[in-house]
Amino acid sequence: MNNWRISAAVMLGALGFAGLFLSSCSTVNRAVIAPPEIEGATFVGNKVCADCHTNITRVFAASPHGRYYKEDLEWAKMSGCESCHGPGSKHVQVGGGRGRFIVNPGKDPQSCYQCHLEVHAEFNLPSHHPVTEFRMNCVQCHDPHGHDIMKPSGGLAMARLNESCAQCHREQAKPVVFEHEALREGCTTCHQPHGSINRKMLIQADNNLCLKCHAQVQSGAGQVVIGKSDHTTRIRGRTCWTAGCHPSVHGSNISPHLHY
Repeated sequence: MNNWRISAAVMLGALGFAGLFLSSCSTVNRAVIAPPEIEGATFVGNKVCADCHTNITRVFAASPHGRYYKEDLEWAKMSGCESCHGPGSKHVQVGGGRGRFIVNPGKDPQSCYQCHLEVHAEFNLPSHHPVTEFRMNCVQCHDPHGHDIMKPSGGLAMARLNESCAQCHREQAKPVVFEHEALREGCTTCHQPHGSINRKMLIQADNNLCLKCHAQVQSGAGQVVIGKSDHTTRIRGRTCWTAGCHPSVHGSNISPHLHY
């Protein structure tokens, strides 16, 4: 019995070490590979940036990016302000100013792509927000500095539920008499925000998207019942929104069944 306990303890210790090692590797892999280059400029460190940008540094700790913030000049190259904006000595020498000898990731997403490799890949899927085409930028949906402390815990996501999407997709976000309850959960319940293999950036292209929320029940007579209605023949080979049944998927002013 004692040998079994010793073996189990050794196994648990090994698993714990492996988890810590993998977690560390994950963090290291997320570090910036190479910060943006600014010809002739050198790194000055986070403290120098904070002297002028107090409005940003005051709230930066609330941002997930703030977890990598460290007061060290060498560390600044990997996870400080300059890891995204480039070395700041020339920017400081000219007295600062928007875009003066400094990189603005809001205009060029390459700095974001350095760490967010999976997002970069999603922007290359068939249906995507036009960030790679430079018709949008990351900061239209994300606040990299963490100004809005109401952001979801998952990261630098939309400030409030559907708010960022509504700035552009006003028709889909407008108030309606009969709402689609899925909007209470947020646009990302049905849409991949960066890109998808499906049209309109849908998570799934068939009825399985709707059936995630609208559970189907198999009756004794072999019928497929959704809600109180027999859908046995309706869900075969057609999607709920293209079959003429529920085309107004974001909400309707005339029908609780989501018709235009």
